[in-house]
Amino acid sequence: MIDRLRLALTLLSALGCGLMAGLFFAFSVAVMGALAHIAPAAAIAAMQSINRVILNPVFLSVFMGTAAACGLLAVSALSRWNDPAAVSLLAGGLLYVVGGFLVTIVFNVPMNNALAVVDPASTEGASYWTRYLTHWTAWNHLRTVACLAAAAALTIALYLQARSPGTV
Repeated sequence: MIDRLRLALTLLSALGCGLMAGLFFAFSVAVMGALAHIAPAAAIAAMQSINRVILNPVFLSVFMGTAAACGLLAVSALSRWNDPAAVSLLAGGLLYVVGGFLVTIVFNVPMNNALAVVDPASTEGASYWTRYLTHWTAWNHLRTVACLAAAAALTIALYLQARSPGTV
């Protein structure tokens, strides 16, 4: 029973990491590039709107739920270190919690909060936007890679768990 629950939690975590990697990837390769090509005032206003709208129950459930699930998987990996999937579970859990969740909280969210109070039409706003665009996007690239690597590690863990006797 516990093995089936861990298998289900691993699947949900891998899917959550994949969803987050896709969201961050879309920002890295499309959204931020598009905002870089329009006037700073319009780009600031658009990003302020995006930052407000994204804080919805669906996003927050996936973002925070995946962090909680990955944290549980990392702890379970430490407690069952002889399990063939333990290393992949620990790696996947830590990659998401540190590279996806904590990077967001420590770097991207404070930049979003600072952008939220900027007047889009001001020279201060335009100056902040230039720094924001560069730094926020760099941290977003890191989140993208970390979440994709976490999804890969958890997918490997799924394979290893499914091959273990007594799991299914």
